[in-house]
Amino acid sequence: MTDTAAQKPNRFRKMARLMSGTILMSGYLSAMAVVSALAWAAKDLPSVETFWKTSRPPSIEVQDRHQQTLLIKGAVDAAPVRIADLPDYVPKAILATEDKRNRHHAGVDPIALTRALYRNFKAGGVREGGSTLAQQLAKNVFLTQERTYRRKMQELMLALWIERSFSKDEILEKYMNRVYFGGGNWGLEAASQHYFDKSAKEMTLAEAALLTALLKAPNRYNPVQSTRAAEGRTETVLNLMRDQGIISEAEWYLATEEPISVRAPEDRDSAHYFADWIWPEVEARIGTPSADLVIRTTLDKSIQDKAVEAALKHLDSKRNAKEVAIITIAGDGGVRAMVGGTNYSGSEFNRAVQAERQPGSAFKPFVYLAAFEKGLTPWDMREDKAVTIGDWEPKNFTEKFRGPVTVEAALALSINTVAVTVSEETGRDRVVETAAAHGLRDLQPLRSLPLGAQTTTPFQLTAAYLPFANRGDKIEPYGIMEIRTDKGATLYRHTKAQREKIVSFQNLRHLNRVLKTTVERGTGRAARIEGRDVAGKTGTTNDYRDAWFIGYVPDMVTGVWVGADDNTPMKRVTGGSIPARIWKSLMVDVVKDMKPSRLPVSEPPLRAGSQDKMSVLLDSISLD
Repeated sequence: MTDTAAQKPNRFRKMARLMSGTILMSGYLSAMAVVSALAWAAKDLPSVETFWKTSRPPSIEVQDRHQQTLLIKGAVDAAPVRIADLPDYVPKAILATEDKRNRHHAGVDPIALTRALYRNFKAGGVREGGSTLAQQLAKNVFLTQERTYRRKMQELMLALWIERSFSKDEILEKYMNRVYFGGGNWGLEAASQHYFDKSAKEMTLAEAALLTALLKAPNRYNPVQSTRAAEGRTETVLNLMRDQGIISEAEWYLATEEPISVRAPEDRDSAHYFADWIWPEVEARIGTPSADLVIRTTLDKSIQDKAVEAALKHLDSKRNAKEVAIITIAGDGGVRAMVGGTNYSGSEFNRAVQAERQPGSAFKPFVYLAAFEKGLTPWDMREDKAVTIGDWEPKNFTEKFRGPVTVEAALALSINTVAVTVSEETGRDRVVETAAAHGLRDLQPLRSLPLGAQTTTPFQLTAAYLPFANRGDKIEPYGIMEIRTDKGATLYRHTKAQREKIVSFQNLRHLNRVLKTTVERGTGRAARIEGRDVAGKTGTTNDYRDAWFIGYVPDMVTGVWVGADDNTPMKRVTGGSIPARIWKSLMVDVVKDMKPSRLPVSEPPLRAGSQDKMSVLLDSISLD
């Protein structure tokens, strides 16, 4: 044998050893890479103990002051369902669409994953998922919704653990009780109660298919908001059940022809405006909620419902009086009612606290209060005549002048010229200071100041009147009485607010007198309540764009604004018409539950003729 022939086997053996070593090293490195990747993915893997704990967003129950439920924000909870209690087509509908090979995999379905990857590659984007129920549970129970390789690896690891630890039926039950069905409903029972007003045990095949349809995209296929999309997806679910042999052709036909009655959500829209208003304070007090909470508020459901009823009774779209804001505040500062509009579902814009509108003559009490502080009295005389300030001449609503009138009559009849005269006498800066003390800040001392030409919100204006009903005391309005967990642990409790005397007793008596006269014999006569002391002021802006009535009884004030969102004129809607009628419709029932009491008023000196002339003026007023 030659040397060359002897060397060939040696070279082959060396190459074989080298290749074997390379393969072994590659396998070792691959194994190490897999182990490292698993270790990396498992580094902050959540505890499996959370599998049996709730994973839905926190449920926030908002109660009124009497602990009646106003609304529930966040998730809606319900008792868990058991497969044994359900019609067999309910779990089968879910399996047909979400995991049809459920009985043939160990938590991860390679066939479904491969098929999904291929179809997504052909489509050039994500069109299909290959997740099993175990994977979806892992994602919903343990993990976030972020799309990263690490989260996907964690999902696969947890899915394998779930499949090894629980039976198929346990996994399916857990899935049905944890998955989201839209509308704040987590779990099959909550969804069935919400959409069909019945238990999941009573669902028909078509109803089961509809709820299963929601799993793909709860918002897109919501039957309340997207009827046609929901119908199409429901038909797809029934087709899958037929094609997989789960239901017969006859069952399929009957289900597709079956009318499904979806219950419209209960209309409790108005309380949502109030809930939106208090929410920033909730987060300021306790941070972002991470557990179920109960928030007891100052709202009174009875008063809130009456406010909505009163608004709907008197609003008139033919006169362009389309929108409304109503606020009721008790003497302790608690907000008892807040209506931010006619339809929260149609518009979440809260006109009570967000709409900046001109108050018109509803601002005048602060002009006269500033003047009272400087010594003016209700029975002092002023002349209703043409007034010129620079190049500006304010006009009266009636476009007439009445000559000499008392201050009381001037405010009761809302005479603009006298209000401007009193403002100039008192000093615009003094009027601005008085208004600011009541919470109406950032006003400018313009010559039109007494006519309410600068904007404010209905809430701010109503709160500014509260000291008039409150024996001269200012108090900050509030909406939250208590925040506690669903287990009863108190997280926050409102403490009694400090009162500040900002109106002297004498000036309060003057103001109460003139504002009582406004209701009894002036522009606010539509708000009179037999046997009760009522005081208040109307307001109507140029071209009837805004109409107001802010009125009060002892220890409670209610403000009403009426107008159109686009600021277009109404058809002769004044503060003494629709707003005053809304106010009376609400408050006539509210005061029945209040102890009768009197507003302190000042008494005029005996002056021959002055009161008689005022009576003639007041009796001659014409109201809309």
